[in-house]
Amino acid sequence: MVDYHAANQAYQYGPNSGGGNGAGGGGSMGDYMAQEDDWDRDLLLDPAWEKQQRKTFTAWCNSHLRKAGTQIENIDEDFRDGLKLMLLLEVISGERLPKPERGKMRVHKINNVNKALDFIASKGVKLVSIGAEEIVDGNAKMTLGMIWTIILRFAIQDISVEETSAKEGLLLWCQRKTAPYKNVNVQNFHISWKDGLAFNALIRRHRPELIEYDKLRKDDPVTNLNNAFEVAEKYLDIPKMLDAEDIVNTARPDEKAIMTYVSSFYHAFSGAQKAETAANRICKVLAVNQENEHLMEDYERLASDLLEWIRRTIPWLEDRVPQKTIQEMQQKLEDFRDYRRVHKPPKVQEKCQLEINFNTLQTKLRLSNRPAFMPSEGRMVSDINNGWQHLEQAEKGYEEWLLNEIRRLERLDHLAEKFRQKASIHEAWTDGKEAMLKQRDYETATLSDIKALIRKHEAFESDLAAHQDRVEQIAAIAQELNELDYYDSHNVNTRCQKICDQWDNLGSLTHSRREALEKTEKQLETIDQLHLEYAKRAAPFNNWMESAMEDLQDMFIVHTIEEIEGLISAHDQFKSTLPDADREREAILAIHKEAQRIAESNHIKLSGSNPYTTVTPQIINSKWEKVQQLVPKRDHALLEEQSKQQSNEHLRRQFASQANMVGPWIQTKMEEIGRISIEMNGTLEDQLSHLKQYERSIVDYKPSLDLLEQQHQLIQEALIFDNKHTNYTMEHIRVGWEQLLTTIARTINEVENQILTRDAKGISQEQMQEFRASFNHFDKDHGGALGPEEFKACLISLGYDVENDRQGDAEFNRIMSVVDPNHSGLVTFQAFIDFMSRETTDTDTADQVIASFKVLAGDKNFITAEELRRELPPDQAEYCIARMAPYQGPDAAPGALDYKSFSTALYGESDL
Repeated sequence: MVDYHAANQAYQYGPNSGGGNGAGGGGSMGDYMAQEDDWDRDLLLDPAWEKQQRKTFTAWCNSHLRKAGTQIENIDEDFRDGLKLMLLLEVISGERLPKPERGKMRVHKINNVNKALDFIASKGVKLVSIGAEEIVDGNAKMTLGMIWTIILRFAIQDISVEETSAKEGLLLWCQRKTAPYKNVNVQNFHISWKDGLAFNALIRRHRPELIEYDKLRKDDPVTNLNNAFEVAEKYLDIPKMLDAEDIVNTARPDEKAIMTYVSSFYHAFSGAQKAETAANRICKVLAVNQENEHLMEDYERLASDLLEWIRRTIPWLEDRVPQKTIQEMQQKLEDFRDYRRVHKPPKVQEKCQLEINFNTLQTKLRLSNRPAFMPSEGRMVSDINNGWQHLEQAEKGYEEWLLNEIRRLERLDHLAEKFRQKASIHEAWTDGKEAMLKQRDYETATLSDIKALIRKHEAFESDLAAHQDRVEQIAAIAQELNELDYYDSHNVNTRCQKICDQWDNLGSLTHSRREALEKTEKQLETIDQLHLEYAKRAAPFNNWMESAMEDLQDMFIVHTIEEIEGLISAHDQFKSTLPDADREREAILAIHKEAQRIAESNHIKLSGSNPYTTVTPQIINSKWEKVQQLVPKRDHALLEEQSKQQSNEHLRRQFASQANMVGPWIQTKMEEIGRISIEMNGTLEDQLSHLKQYERSIVDYKPSLDLLEQQHQLIQEALIFDNKHTNYTMEHIRVGWEQLLTTIARTINEVENQILTRDAKGISQEQMQEFRASFNHFDKDHGGALGPEEFKACLISLGYDVENDRQGDAEFNRIMSVVDPNHSGLVTFQAFIDFMSRETTDTDTADQVIASFKVLAGDKNFITAEELRRELPPDQAEYCIARMAPYQGPDAAPGALDYKSFSTALYGESDL
């Protein structure tokens, strides 16, 4: 105990009985005092300001001295002996000063004041031009300056708001607390407080039941100030340090007086300030969590939509049930092309964006010290990739199958038409043959007639044998249609069976008639040799003409210029045989004429037409004329097809020219992007800008790809199935383009995540370049990842002690468990910079959040919904209430919530 009874009444107090700030070791006030110019040492105080300072400083000192049972009346007189000055310092610091001297002589007073000044100096305060003699002599200017220095050191210096301190921190605190109130704009510690509204707003903000702010008027400052001062003294234990009239009647109130008074409000509400700080920390943590949850919900929704689209699309691509007609299959082909051009590209972008969102979310979770995001079952990135691979597998070969089916149906239509044509020709030939073979005309015929009938039957048999090939062709075509699953096979088989049955019947009837004719042949001797020769030569010639007409009318399908040129060559060869055929025709007609001439010359009356054949000269001439007409038509058809194939060849060359330009361009851009991702040219922003320039150049190149798509569309519509002029197919180009877009987007996202990590972790550009240089130096294969030995060498180069001993191996294994938690054996650059940033920076922790909640809860182990709604913004308060479990501790109260388990769950340390 220290006795200060020398000039005042005796009293005793302990070092911990006083209030105040308890400044402890204190910080340096030298710099602050050097910057402060609040009181001039070379000029006299303004009389109004001096009055305000005397009143304010006296009230401030008494607010502390009353805790020791004393007070002062005159600030420049009552501190002259140093006793109450030393007492004031003990009360506000909570520390014991040296024992004062009891004497009343000047030297004793100076020694006591020096002890007080030495104590102030020990707290890091430079007392410029303030000496004990001035205080002992009652120098008002110096005394007020000393008290202001004490107020700065013990009441204002430790005020901190958002890393500002002292005067700036106190001003920022006032601005924030009074911001919601109209007519209040705190910009300083003098004019801003004259109307009294700022004082009332401070009280209203912390104790709303004490002030009816809406009833205050800006034009009544005296009432406003008195209201605030009286409420503060009565309910907040803040003594009245100023008079309202002094403030109102002064052009510029004293800044030190206002600042001292306002600091008392700050300390009165320090508990609320701690709660606000805690609430701000919690709001910050909750905002991060809410944003991350929003990103998670977006990912889940986008992943579900994409997987649902894949689920719906795969069965459609796997449906390989062929249609019956070319038109139906062409419609399926057009639907597939729409899918490739219209429906799939946006989904490729969605898949890429989903991966980018996922990587960005994981980066944000790492930066905020949160557990990694684990999507719900079936919606992992790997599930989406598996689904996409299934889609690509289902899509693979679908277009080729459609085109093969169209070619098959085209061939089927061609075969079916060919079947109908040959069947019609055969049926026309067989018309009436059964009736002819069933005739019994030989029973009443003469010998010559019988011989004629025999010869005629022989000619028919020759004709029948000639038609055997056609019947076999008809049966073969029908069989091929069956094997190719022609949709109208039933009618084809029925017609073919009818033809075969009829053919068998004709054979049986022919055999029966021949036997009948041969029975009477011995009785018949006369025969017209010329008619016989005519018949024998006319029949094959007639068959040749029929075959020629059939060939000239035959349909053809070709796919290359070489095939059509082969047909043209064959047709030219056929035309070269026409002169010989014409000579044969003339020779056959000459035989007929010779028979007529002989009959006429011998006065033989012929019964009519040639008895050995039905092929008359008129028929031969008619068919010959038909052949002559069909030849130029065949020429025209072949020339048209030749023009078509030349056009197709042009389309092939046009597509190949564009594809041979686009394909290498895509490959070049892929290689350039790979080089950019491993080189260190400039800052991350430079790399990002460079990559985005590449992205723009890629997007600008899209018209070249669209042109190629248009050319490919023309090729498909022309049913061109091969192209020898290029090794690039449209499928290769599409895959390369999609890979290029995905690669540039992923590379940009990686750089953006590096920037995000750098900025969030406070990594300098030089550090980031050092990390990249070290990583690239040991990434020998430029694969974007380091093996364990490469990574160990990289760490050693950065100063880590991971040499091959027990301690170094343990440290290396610890680091590997951080950068490679899945034990893949590879360390990516993103994992590397995450590790390096965690080694050098700090983030908020679960313990910090728990401590903040404890402040809001008034040091309880639980918190109530009412407290959360009072201290936090509405959306974040409801967020906490919805997720906090009921508190189960022994001290639980009704409605108690467990903020500890909630806080640890935010960081993945336990489950709610």
